[in-house]
Amino acid sequence: MKNLLKFLLILTISFQMDAQEWQTPTIDGYGKIKYFEDAAEQPDTSLTYKMIFNIDSEKEKEGVNAGLWRIARTLNLLKAGNVANEKIDLVAILHGEATYTILSNEEYNKRFKTQNPNMELLKLLKVNGVTVFVCGQAMASRKIKKGDMNEYTEMALSALTVLPHYQLKGYVLIH
Repeated sequence: MKNLLKFLLILTISFQMDAQEWQTPTIDGYGKIKYFEDAAEQPDTSLTYKMIFNIDSEKEKEGVNAGLWRIARTLNLLKAGNVANEKIDLVAILHGEATYTILSNEEYNKRFKTQNPNMELLKLLKVNGVTVFVCGQAMASRKIKKGDMNEYTEMALSALTVLPHYQLKGYVLIH
């Protein structure tokens, strides 16, 4: 009987955890989270979250670049954990195969015969204070001109200079 009660309790808790809906409280539609108020480790609202995201893959998650999706999830988690906007400072550098993510819809369509699937997410990230850079060296090697970029990204000299620059300023590197 005692084992049966334990089993039922575990089953009930598991069901409640699974029953919670996925949500996107800040970046609508991207970076789904399940927030657990009773989790042992929560965001510390007294800290400033300074992070630099290194994105060099074209891998996708739910139809957008997986690295950008991860930034959306980070924002959703921090905001669900009641971290104030002024305590969140996120920066991304795109390079390597992720470079094409920064193309305008027109240029992306010329190259890939479809619209850039990342545009809405890039816009939402910018609106929420995320700075997205692209490596100028990666652009040059892929014959991408500054005029080919979308309005939500900025060109940097190089990922090799952006990454240490922000780390030396106290940003945590996220891969």
